Amino acid sequence: MRKRSSFKKNEVIGDSVHERIDMSRFINYLMTDGEKASAEKVFYKSLEEIKNIVKTDPVEIFEKALTNASPLLEVVSKRVGGANYQVPREVRPERKFFLASHWIIDTAKKKKGGPMAKRLAEELIAASKNEGTAIKKKQDMHRMAEANRAFASYVR
Repeated sequence: MRKRSSFKKNEVIGDSVHERIDMSRFINYLMTDGEKASAEKVFYKSLEEIKNIVKTDPVEIFEKALTNASPLLEVVSKRVGGANYQVPREVRPERKFFLASHWIIDTAKKKKGGPMAKRLAEELIAASKNEGTAIKKKQDMHRMAEANRAFASYVR
């Protein structure tokens, strides 16, 4: 079997307003069907909503929400001797951001009523206060990892 060639990640440039890579990646995750302009519109409107509701810097709320929603541990299925075990392991930093972003976006999309920008703003504010569905998902993942701590010796 051949060795896998080194994988080069695409370089992401900062967003148009704040020149931040994390915001640009979040906008890319928010985008559907390649409509980046509409995703940017939704994101920046949600930042305006946050500014109106909380009366503080929306960038700080965004950062805090992602920090609070990002998991430390996850479980990975590992097959050992005919049995599948849920083995806990640490989450890489890139994956932490990915999971937190997707949980926040998914919960905002599943909410009913109001425009997407308002729902996203509400979810970001809730996550920054350690509340909301994204935080509940993180806690569930940690609970599962804690329950399967006995299988930690099976880590690759």
